[in-house]
Amino acid sequence: MGIIFDILAYVFIIYFYATIIYVFMSWIPGARETQFGLMLEKICEPYLEVFRRFIPPLGIIDISPIIALIVLQLAMQGLRTLEGFFL
Repeated sequence: MGIIFDILAYVFIIYFYATIIYVFMSWIPGARETQFGLMLEKICEPYLEVFRRFIPPLGIIDISPIIALIVLQLAMQGLRTLEGFFL
């Protein structure tokens, strides 16, 4: 059972960093149009889109990725808590 939690934890960590990289790529002109950027878009954009529907941008600043990353961190902590209950 512990291996399942470890695998899920690694998936969360990889997704967290992939989302951070994707968000930072928006600061570099043309970075999201690369093959790597398009791959990250397919992975990260469905998750970020959920938050963009509910959190409007503040002027030119989109804070929805920050909230999305916080929710992802909370999910990781919840996974660790569940792991403590089962092990």
